[in-house]
Amino acid sequence: MKGKKFTGIFIQKAGFYLFVILLLLTIIAFLEIKVAAPGFVFFLFLLYYHFRYNYKRKKEITQYIENLTFNIDVATKDALLNFPMPLVLIELDGTIIWYNSSFKKIFEGEELLEKAIQTFTKDLNPESFSNETMNFSDEIKIHDRNYCVLGNFIKVDKRINEDEIILLLYFIDNTELVNLKKTYDDEKTVVGVFIIDNYDDLMQSTEDTKRPQMVVEIETKINNWTAYANGIVKKYERDKYLFIFENKYLKTFQEKKFDILDSVKEINVGNTIPVTLSIGIGKGEGSLLDKFRHANAALDIALGRGGDQVVIKDGEEISFYGGKTREIEKRTRVKARVIAFALRELIDQASEVIIMGHKNCDIDCLGSALGIYSIATKRGKEANIVLNKSNPNIECMISKIESSKEYEGLFISTGDALEKINKKTLLVIVDTHKPSFTEAPDLIKYTEQIVVIDHHRRGVDYLQNAVLTYQETYASSTCELVTEILQYVEEKIKLAPIEAEALYAGIVVDTKNFTFKTGVRTFEAAAFLRRQGVDTVAVKQMFQNDLDTYTHISNAVKDAQMYSENIAISVCPPDIKNATVIAAQAADQLVNLKGIQAAFVLCNIDEGISISGRSLGDINVQIIMEKLGGGGHLTFAGAQLQGVSTEEAIEKLKKAIDEYREETPDNSKKE
Repeated sequence: MKGKKFTGIFIQKAGFYLFVILLLLTIIAFLEIKVAAPGFVFFLFLLYYHFRYNYKRKKEITQYIENLTFNIDVATKDALLNFPMPLVLIELDGTIIWYNSSFKKIFEGEELLEKAIQTFTKDLNPESFSNETMNFSDEIKIHDRNYCVLGNFIKVDKRINEDEIILLLYFIDNTELVNLKKTYDDEKTVVGVFIIDNYDDLMQSTEDTKRPQMVVEIETKINNWTAYANGIVKKYERDKYLFIFENKYLKTFQEKKFDILDSVKEINVGNTIPVTLSIGIGKGEGSLLDKFRHANAALDIALGRGGDQVVIKDGEEISFYGGKTREIEKRTRVKARVIAFALRELIDQASEVIIMGHKNCDIDCLGSALGIYSIATKRGKEANIVLNKSNPNIECMISKIESSKEYEGLFISTGDALEKINKKTLLVIVDTHKPSFTEAPDLIKYTEQIVVIDHHRRGVDYLQNAVLTYQETYASSTCELVTEILQYVEEKIKLAPIEAEALYAGIVVDTKNFTFKTGVRTFEAAAFLRRQGVDTVAVKQMFQNDLDTYTHISNAVKDAQMYSENIAISVCPPDIKNATVIAAQAADQLVNLKGIQAAFVLCNIDEGISISGRSLGDINVQIIMEKLGGGGHLTFAGAQLQGVSTEEAIEKLKKAIDEYREETPDNSKKE
């Protein structure tokens, strides 16, 4: 570094040479003044010439720069004024202070100067701009033209000791690109799969001579509805249809809420069961085969939710339409028998059986788990139920089980289950189909032998890798499904009293003493359990409330507020035991009151707020609870909200109710 500074002295400069000459003249003058005199005269001449030359040179450079700056300014102004791209200068509040001719052409005949730009382009909001981030929209639409807007901040001359900042915006016309993108999106292929719900039961309810007419009526409705889309409709099974059409027609179907669902219900040729359809639609990127797979997956979800609805699967995004009516009970037990045989084979091949239900286990979950435990032990397999902690819903039944030596070691924690499980372990999940809702979600990762038995409507995040799934939404409870399976696994099966009572209790609780979702098969299952020696009085006593609990339920009912005319919302008192049980029973009491079609009761839990929803069927509380991350059935459902206050939970609930009202404006009419 020092070497570079030292060599810099030898750079040729006139000033340096003059300094050397003066130094030499001074030395000569010291030796001989007469010799040095002419030299000083010559030195003065050189000094004058040097300063004169520098002054002239500097003046020429200054003039050249001034001329160049003037030429650049003229060129810049000319370029800005005649620039083919629309330009506009605005202040940070949006006030227009300058624009070029191209920008003026966009708003021909309008006065622009000193007016806010947002009055002309509502999609552009200057208030969102800042020196750090410039959020410019690429979806600005002006007079049927689309523009991509870019810009930068400019500092101008000082005004009152502060630099003023203005904004220069560039409008790039991308209308052709937007139109091309829209055309591409409109012309994408969409695949739909139709299925007639309960085809066999529907035909059996119709006279033989009228069955062909029934099929013709259904196909006529489908063909008339699909004709609008100019697509292809092909029947490929007796109750299934394939529908291929362009994406641009899907929006119209969505706006009309897929009115084909209501149209087919009008068919009446003597059938006692109404005609309903389930439709799965696959769209998005990928091949036709990918979309067909998406459509089938969507159809499975629709059927798992009870049918009579449309499910659209766009990649990972899923949307639902319909599903407002009650599920139709299936009279035939063929599927129950097939499931029983398949489950028996899986148990026989497994090394051991682990059973688990959902978090915050209820009596339906525990009863169905005990039923599967009974099957496994009678097949000679070791079986355990994963349960980390008890709760007021099952406390009485847990006490009975733990007091019996026969069930010693029945319940294991998640940690113990993780140590036991292996690839040959059969994992049976009851009363839920969502991995995130299970007692121990990590268990699912360690075995491929998984069975799901559930009666809830299928949600988006259902377990997809189960080897056997028995999900019937018409059933009153999972206990009802397990009770039917029990009758086919063994010819003459004998249940222990506790097992029979737990199964019976699950049915009683979920049907509200055989009031809701109670079909012929529900009574048949109860009759089978009664023959197994169930003490109905003991089961009733198991769920008797004490005076404090009844008082809390009464207070929750008394404090209920009406919302949206026929919906009641209430909140349980804080810091009470059995809060979830009290909330559920209070909701049950509220829907029994005249003028209330649905009720929601909130209560505090450790993780946040729990909501219990109940209805008489005119309002689908399951759809409302799904909007809050929960689920359930048409007449009873629930949800849990994490990290929110009671007030926030009520606001979220009201918003979900309002959205449901907008989506189903006719929900007050009984279907």
